[in-house]
Amino acid sequence: MRIFRFTTAVALTVAALSSGAKAQTDYPNRVIHVVVGFAAGGGNDIFARVVGQKLEQTVGGTVVVDNKPGAGGRIASEFVAHQTPDGYTLLVGASGQMSIAAAIYPNLGYHPTKSFIPLNMIASFPLVMVVPGQHQVKNVADLIKYAKDNPDKANYASSSPAFTIASELLKLKTGMPGTAIPYKGTNESTLSVVSEQSLFTIADGPPTIPLVKGGQLRAIAVTGSERSSELPDVPSMKEAGYPQVDTKLWSGFFAPAGTPAPVVEKLRKALAEAIADASVRDKLKTFAVNPGGPTGAEFGKWIDDEIKSYDAVVKAANLKFEQ
Repeated sequence: MRIFRFTTAVALTVAALSSGAKAQTDYPNRVIHVVVGFAAGGGNDIFARVVGQKLEQTVGGTVVVDNKPGAGGRIASEFVAHQTPDGYTLLVGASGQMSIAAAIYPNLGYHPTKSFIPLNMIASFPLVMVVPGQHQVKNVADLIKYAKDNPDKANYASSSPAFTIASELLKLKTGMPGTAIPYKGTNESTLSVVSEQSLFTIADGPPTIPLVKGGQLRAIAVTGSERSSELPDVPSMKEAGYPQVDTKLWSGFFAPAGTPAPVVEKLRKALAEAIADASVRDKLKTFAVNPGGPTGAEFGKWIDDEIKSYDAVVKAANLKFEQ
């Protein structure tokens, strides 16, 4: 009887392992759900749908986008982190809910590189520093001097921790004053600058660039070391002499930690092929972003390095954010 039970147990174990291996080999054999932490129609939702549509072809299965908005994307991140790690529930995570959140919220219910396996970055884009269109400030050096000469007028608009961190980093590197004025969204913060209620803002490109091209705002720099293809005449922060002000926003695909390696590799390969597709890249570029970016371990290192960088600025500037 004992021999029979032992043999049966072994047989069941082998069967379970074989079944698991077959499930990985057959992946995907059911719908893949891609969870987005923002409402339909927003940038990350569009990124997920544009890439997801092509992913259906490259991975060989049905892909459905599910929106779970709230708390700046953190609700969706925590939800996906606790799903079965089988490759059928993925997250399209943005820098705000991943690396930035990990740096500014001590009680975050997940970690971007411990609770998840970073798969592929979809796209990244720099932030744009703008002042009122008719203001005397023409460049970053002018801004710093004006702020120091007029500390009572040295305020900046911000609608995101990412924008606040970039602005505070510039203050740390230059010694210029500046008081943050919080807004609910980029549209509100840019209008604050247009009406000269705020001296400047550092914000995301898609809602800001049209106001620059329309003359209501003047762009004086883009964060990072490279110019934006949408604003080729605007210098980078590196050209302005402040390469440390390198804040970028990005969006990428993540799988829950523990997802089997064969599934992860298949997803990475399929995502890389989808994001490299010319039609996908063209659609992404219409949002003033740079398609593609690091994958796998390189993507994970990118995120961990960002967390350290953001954490240093938050501590140096003594910033506090409400979770």
